[in-house]
Amino acid sequence: MAETLLEVKDLKVQFDTPDGVVKAVDGVSFTVERGQTLGVVGESGSGKSVTFMTVMGLIAGNARISGEIIFEGRDLLKLPPAEVRAIRGDGMGMVFQDPMTSLHPMYRVGDQIVEAIRAHRDIDRKEAWDMAVEMLRKVGLPRPEERAKDYPHEYSGGMRQRAMIAMAMVLNPDLLIADEPTTALDVTVQAQILELMEQLKSEYNCGVVLITHDLGVVADVSQKVMVMYAGRAAEYGTRDQVFNTPLHPYTWGLLESIPTVERRVERLVPIEGTPPSLINPPRGCAFHPRCPHRFEPCDGERPELEMRGGDHPDACYLAIEDKRRLWAEREQRRQKEPA
Repeated sequence: MAETLLEVKDLKVQFDTPDGVVKAVDGVSFTVERGQTLGVVGESGSGKSVTFMTVMGLIAGNARISGEIIFEGRDLLKLPPAEVRAIRGDGMGMVFQDPMTSLHPMYRVGDQIVEAIRAHRDIDRKEAWDMAVEMLRKVGLPRPEERAKDYPHEYSGGMRQRAMIAMAMVLNPDLLIADEPTTALDVTVQAQILELMEQLKSEYNCGVVLITHDLGVVADVSQKVMVMYAGRAAEYGTRDQVFNTPLHPYTWGLLESIPTVERRVERLVPIEGTPPSLINPPRGCAFHPRCPHRFEPCDGERPELEMRGGDHPDACYLAIEDKRRLWAEREQRRQKEPA
C-alpha cells in the first residue's frame, strides 16, 4: 500500500471582502500518496490554486482557514510559521503558474536556485551553485554551467518552466505541487515538461499534484483525479474511474469539451452558463443552474461528496442508474458524430 504523504480534511478558506465573504474553498478532502500523481481539474475560480497555496502556507494573511492539512503526520495549520517555512521548499516544492513572474527578473537563474538551497541547507555558496547547475542539467537545460548565469528573460518559456521545476526539486522534496505547468507552452514543449515531471517523480519517489484545466494532460499522467467546482470537490476517484465511468454532470461537460484527433466536430461542446459567485452561491448544488439534468432536490440541500452507488464518490443527487444511462447516451451521441 502506498505511503500517504498529504491528507487534507474538510479544508475551508474564506476571505472577507467589501461585497461579502468569499468561500474560495468550501470543505475539500483528499489524499496524495508517494509515487503517485493527483490531477486536480476544474474551471478558473473553482478553488484549485487556493487549495494548494493554502497547503503550502502561502495564502494571504486575511484568510480564515479551518480543517486539517496533515503532511507526513503533522497538521500544518497547527504549526508555527517558522516550521511551515522549513517544510516549504524542503518537504514540499511548488511550480507556480507563470514562470516569468515567479523568477526575479534582476537576478541570474542560478543565483535564485542557490538562494532557495541556502535557505534550507547550511552549505557554502560554491557547493550550492554546483547543486543548482547539476539540477539544471537534470531538468534538461543545455549547457547548464552557462545557462545558470543567464537572466530569466534570456530563457524561452519552456526553459523557464524547467528552471522553476529545478528550483522546486533541488532539495529533493517529498511532494511536488505543479500549478498549470504547461500553460502558454506549445504542444511539443508541454509533452517534454510532463515527461520531465514523470521522470523526476520516478527518480525521487515523490508525490505530485498537477493542477490544470486540461483533462487531456490529467489523462496522460495522473493516477487519481479530483474534479473541483465552486470551491468543492464534485467527483474524486482513480483516473480510470473518472474518465471511463464519470458520475457528475459537470465532469461529463468537461470530458465532452475535449477535442480529439479521432473525431472531427464542427464546434466544441460548451458547458452552458457561467461559474457561480463564491460570495452568493446558489442554494443546493452549486452546479444546478447550469445542469441539464437538474431536478427538485438539486436546489435544496447541498449534496456532499460521498459514495452513491458507483465505484467512487461524487456530489450529485441523480440515482446511479440514471447517471450510468445518461453518460452512456452522451457517449453514443459522440460516437455517431462524423469522423
